Amino acid sequence: MKEISLENFGDALSSLSSAAASVQNGIAHALAKEIQERAKGKIGEYQPASHGFDAWAPLAQSTMDQRVSAGYPANNPLLRSGELRDSIDMRVDGNAAIIGSPLDISLYQEVGTETIPPRPYLGPAAEEVMDSAPEIIIPIITSALR
Repeated sequence: MKEISLENFGDALSSLSSAAASVQNGIAHALAKEIQERAKGKIGEYQPASHGFDAWAPLAQSTMDQRVSAGYPANNPLLRSGELRDSIDMRVDGNAAIIGSPLDISLYQEVGTETIPPRPYLGPAAEEVMDSAPEIIIPIITSALR
């Protein structure tokens, strides 16, 4: 722990402010990265109900038939070429983060449409990470205080 005196109090406050911004950015980055990885991990596997989100509905037989005729496994929901999974990106700006995909199908799958049942992967991933946030955040704060 650093010693603070009246002579270096101003410098200490300035340093603390800078460290706080760095810690906030580090926390946002770590949480966003974990959400991104968990969301990617959900693609291709049926997901159970979680954190208020319904379990994924089975693929329709017509969808499975189309997948097979296109050369893909019949029953890997949301996974064909890997384009959706690989498009899940994250961006951090200060203490805020955006995690998602620019593909329209991402939104359609997350919330559903008239013909596609919802198969949320971003929302559940974010909720799961928030459950384990202390395990991610505490080491970052502890490291900054050293």
